[in-house]
Amino acid sequence: MVRLSAIVYDGMLILAMLFLVGAVLAVVGTLLFLDVGTTSQDAKALPLWYQNGVMTPAFVLTLVGFYGIFWRKSGQTLGMQTWRLKTVDANGQLLSWGQSFKRIISACLVPAICAVVGAFIHGSKLAILLAAFLGFLFNFLFCVFNTRGLAVHDMLSNTITLKVPKIAHETLWQSLKRRQSKS
Repeated sequence: MVRLSAIVYDGMLILAMLFLVGAVLAVVGTLLFLDVGTTSQDAKALPLWYQNGVMTPAFVLTLVGFYGIFWRKSGQTLGMQTWRLKTVDANGQLLSWGQSFKRIISACLVPAICAVVGAFIHGSKLAILLAAFLGFLFNFLFCVFNTRGLAVHDMLSNTITLKVPKIAHETLWQSLKRRQSKS
């Protein structure tokens, strides 16, 4: 449950980043490819090649960059820091870029396979999304039944997500009281 909470937290941050990247690329694309001064009734969508060839890779790079940078730097995304989780390799070291990428691909594998199955079974967008969501949940619910507490993508990428113990921090109030008593 803690992992899912961290995912939701990170998801909100990622969504904001994707909105920002999408807005910047939409403005750039509009300035480059659409006639300036057209009315909203004459508005056209950005060219499909721009959407698929520029915007989609930018979104993927944003996701890979978000997780890769945080996992390389501290082993924790902002959501993982909040819920005191840390991802390391099997030796307890921070992940390399290759390991980060492998973990991201592994986390996408089960939902992608489930989405393909949903497409074959029913074919509707709802069935595909539901199947992908169930695959996403399976990734994380698997760790409940795994004796080592590993999710599917942990096993595939040879990484471990650990619960970091609380650190006993001295409160500001205690620090001030001690300083006053010394003086």
